[in-house]
Formats: sequence, C-alpha cells, structure tokens
Amino acid sequence: MHRWQLRLLKKKSATEETPFGSDALVFKVMGKMFALVAWNETPLRVTLKCDPDDALALRAQYEAVQPDYYMNKAHWNTITLDGSIPDEQILEMIGVSYDLVIKGLKKADRQKLREFASN
Repeated sequence: MHRWQLRLLKKKSATEETPFGSDALVFKVMGKMFALVAWNETPLRVTLKCDPDDALALRAQYEAVQPDYYMNKAHWNTITLDGSIPDEQILEMIGVSYDLVIKGLKKADRQKLREFASN
C-alpha cells in the first residue's frame, strides 16, 4: 500500500469505493468524495479538491498538477504522481482536500463526524 493511500484511509470516516469501475478508487467522507485515484495508470494520478486560488498556484508551480478533466476545474486538480512533487506536498494536498469537503458538509453531518471521532 502506498503512503498516500494510507494517508487517505487514515482520515476520519474515510471510505474507499469503486463506483466508476475497478480502474478508479474513490475516497469519501460522509458520502462525499475527497479523492479519486486512477490507480491502473502509470504513473498514478490522483484528483483532489483545492481552493481555487491555491489550485491555480499549484498548477503554475508544478507541471504534474492540472485541472481535472471531469470535475469543476476551479476546485479540482489532477496530480500525476511522477516523482516531481515532494511527498509532503502531496500529503498536504490530501489534507486540504479532505478539510474542504468536511467544511462543505451539512452541519448535521459535521456533527456526526465529530461524534464518531470522539468515540
């Protein structure tokens, strides 16, 4: 298991699903996607949610960061895991994606997540 995959699964209430077929792993929290991994590709690609301003900055900084083809391009980046981006930067992007999805949850769902985390 890759380090990034462990980080995705360690997130509170994170689940791993394959709703688009076996070629794509989708990581969700409270039923909302925060990462999509094209794990059958070489190099691997991961799609993560991002603040629109940060998304533009990351695209300017790294060639391996591109707007996602299928998702809202302002909010989702696809990162090619070709070794050109430091692991710590990728792990930070995973954390940001998770946090943004949590922030967008309904108040009741955020409360459920807090209750789950405290048990």
